[in-house]
Amino acid sequence: MEKEISIKLENVNKTFNISNNENQTLRYKLLNFYKRNTIRKFQALKNINIEIYKGETIGVIGRNGSGKTTLTKLMSGAYSPDKGGLISKYGSSLLLNLGVGFSHELTARDNIYVNGSTLGLKMKQIDEIFNDIIAFAELEDFIDVKIKKYSSGMIQRLSFSIALYANADIIFLDEVFAVGDAIFQQKATKVLEENWLKGRTAIIVSHSNGLIQKYCNRTILLENGKMIYFGDTETAVNMYEGK
Repeated sequence: MEKEISIKLENVNKTFNISNNENQTLRYKLLNFYKRNTIRKFQALKNINIEIYKGETIGVIGRNGSGKTTLTKLMSGAYSPDKGGLISKYGSSLLLNLGVGFSHELTARDNIYVNGSTLGLKMKQIDEIFNDIIAFAELEDFIDVKIKKYSSGMIQRLSFSIALYANADIIFLDEVFAVGDAIFQQKATKVLEENWLKGRTAIIVSHSNGLIQKYCNRTILLENGKMIYFGDTETAVNMYEGK
C-alpha cells in the first residue's frame, strides 16, 4: 500500500533581509542618524527537499541557528518560501510555539475563536470545545484578560490547549515539552502520548535528544540552514552528537 504524503517540500529556500540597524540601541540610532542603513541577506534554509507521510512523528534537531524553527514555520505556513520553492500540505495544521498565531491585544476568549476559525472550525464547533480549552489550560479566571498580560507559561498552556481540542491533522511542536510548570508538563505529555502522537502527523523540534529518540520515527538534522540528514532517528542523533 502506497504511503499517503502529509507534507512535501521541493527546492525550498528561505532568505531574510536584515538591517544593520535592526538590533542597535536608540542612542546608537540617534548618533548615527545620517549614516546609511545597509541591508544584508541571510539565507536561513538552503534547498530543502522533504516528504513526510501521514501518521509519522518527525524530529527536527540541530544547534541554535541551524534553521529548526524557520523550517517548522515554513511547513506550517507561518512563513512563505523564497520564489521557486514549493510546499504542499494535506490537511489542517497548527504550529504550537510560544504565542505564535496569537494577537496579544485580544483576550483568551477572542484568541480561541480566531485560532479555531483559522483551522476551519465553525463558530458552533468552537462553542462546544471552548470550556474544555479553558479548563485544560487552567485559565478560568483569565478568560477575558488580554494575552499581553499573561505570563509566558499561561500563553503556552492556552496555545497547547487550543491545539489539543481543535484536532488539527498536522501539528508542529516547537519545544512544546517545556510547556508550563512541572505538573502541567506531566499532564501535557500524557495527552500527547495518548492522543496526539497516534495517527496524526507530528513534527517535533527539541534540544532533548532523549525525547526525539522516544517519539520520532525519522529525524531531520540541520546544520547552518542545510539538511545534512533525514532518516533513521538513531543515526541522526549519533551524527548530531558526533558519534
